[in-house]
This record gives sequence, C-alpha cells and structure tokens, in this order.
Amino acid sequence: MQPGCDFTTTLLISTYNKPDYLRQTLLSVARQTVLPDEVVVADDGSTDETRQLIDEIRTLIPIPIQRVWHPDDGFRKCEILNKALAQAAGEYIIQTDGDIILERHFMADHLEMAERGYFVCGSRILLPEEVTRRILDGTQELPRLRDGKIGFWFNGLRIGWLRHYLTKRFGKKAERGIRGCNTAYWKADLVAVNGFNEDITGWGAEDAEMAFRMMHNRVRKKILKMGGIAYHMWHPLSSDDRLQINEAILKTVKNDPDKVRCDNGIDKHLSEL
Repeated sequence: MQPGCDFTTTLLISTYNKPDYLRQTLLSVARQTVLPDEVVVADDGSTDETRQLIDEIRTLIPIPIQRVWHPDDGFRKCEILNKALAQAAGEYIIQTDGDIILERHFMADHLEMAERGYFVCGSRILLPEEVTRRILDGTQELPRLRDGKIGFWFNGLRIGWLRHYLTKRFGKKAERGIRGCNTAYWKADLVAVNGFNEDITGWGAEDAEMAFRMMHNRVRKKILKMGGIAYHMWHPLSSDDRLQINEAILKTVKNDPDKVRCDNGIDKHLSEL
C-alpha cells in the first residue's frame, strides 16, 4: 500500500509481441511520481523475448512485476485480462496497454480520482509514426504534447482544478470515453460482473461491453480529463474481422439493463487459484 492510500493498487498492462513498445511503457512506469503496489503484465501469447524484457526491467522498478501468460491461440485479450486480474493483488486496478507511454503523473492522477462506486475513463494522445520511431530507436527520450496529432492536444493538458470540475460533468453519454488503454476500476466491481466477456475475441468492443455491465450494476462513470495523460505509440492496426460480431454482443448488453454478468468470464480463473 503506497503512502497516502488506504487501498492497494495494481497497474495492469496488456501486451502481445511488442517488446520494444512494452519497454517504453515499463520505463514510463519507473518514472512515475507515485508507484503502484505491483505491475501485472497480461501477455496474450508473446514469444520469450517479452519475458526476457520483463526480467530486465525488474531491476529498474522497485515493485513486483508479474507476467501472466498463455499460449498464442489468436487474439484472446479478454481471456488473458481475466487470468491476470484473477492473480492481481490490488484492490484498485489501473489498466493500460503495452503501447502506451504514461506521463509521470499518470498514477497520481488516477489515484486522485479513485472513489468507491465509480470507475474512471481517461484519454490518450495518438503519436504519429515518425515520433514513435524516434522513441523506439532512442533518438527521442520522451513524447511531448506538440508531438501528438493536433486533434488530441486537449488530452495532453494537466490542470488540477479543471480535472476535478470535469470529472462528473464531461462525457455524459454512456459510451463516451471508454478506452481500455486508460481506465481504472475496483477489482470487486469487476468480479461482481464476472470480468471481461471471453466470448469477445479479436479486436474491438471488449472495454465498452464490460463498462456497460458495470453501469447496469450501479457503478457510475467518471471521466479523467486534464490529467492521467497517456501517449499512444503508432503501430499498424489490428485486424477488425471480428468487430461486427463483437459490436453485436456490445449492442445486446447496452440494450438490456438487466445484463450485469457475462456467462464466460473471470469466475473460472478465480476458482483455479
């Protein structure tokens, strides 16, 4: 438990075969003004190069880093997230992806927003390909606000009083602002809705589908603006061949306020512990 917190925290990072990107994510964790109690990497079947990277980075971060891995059998992000969350020790989960560089106040800003009965959705700044290449090859150490695409500059501002003013006023539309690369929730709230829906495979809709089930279970949404800054490094887009199926699952949940728990979720992984 970190000083000033009355709860324990886990930073959850999802990854798949991008060790050079994950290196930048983990190095940005090391620069945080406030550290989580642990880092859990949810690894959806990466090769041994990712394990070797994590072993190397452990020497730079004075907190436990746990890698939860399963064999590569296609895009199974929901399943590996559930497996990782089942093993996470933190009461409060702050979630991001292994292609995100966290501004050094990212953890502190999220902890400032933590409140029982709420989950938190943050934003991102998309970095162009040329900036990402410079960061990955070491010719540029850190991203800057002006490096991001112009339409995302608002997401790179950090203003404390405005952050608190906007948190329950911005993004009133239910589905607005739900991104798994910058979100936080109480583990107990996630377990209550049976975690991520493993019927969703491939890219798309898994974060919003889970969030709607939590909202149906009377967990309210906060938006984190003017803080929790996350830089999303450029990479080729994932295949969207399952997107139509995943969005149909999401639509069913959105339209049914009684749909709280998914059938194929975290419970089986918790029972295996």
